[in-house]
Amino acid sequence: MLPDEEVVDIADFFKVFGDTTRLKILYMLEAGETSVNNISVSLGISQSVASQHLKLLRVARLVRWRKDGKNVIYSLNDDHIARILSLGTEHYEETISPDA
Repeated sequence: MLPDEEVVDIADFFKVFGDTTRLKILYMLEAGETSVNNISVSLGISQSVASQHLKLLRVARLVRWRKDGKNVIYSLNDDHIARILSLGTEHYEETISPDA
């Protein structure tokens, strides 16, 4: 059994995935790095809202950023995040399969 503090930290980590906008952003970034502007246009949200979600994703260490001139470019923090997204998709597809 994990110590309570670790369980709380892991629960907080998974809570970040519980918002559909943040999850859409993560799936976008799984395809490759992109700008805040591209995220906001693609999802039909304001840049301010996109930035708020990206800030939470940064704090949770799910994404990283870099400056490209005046643009801020985001990408997934590491391969673990891509694997979590892939496992989530795989699990979902198995649960909707007629054989499940």
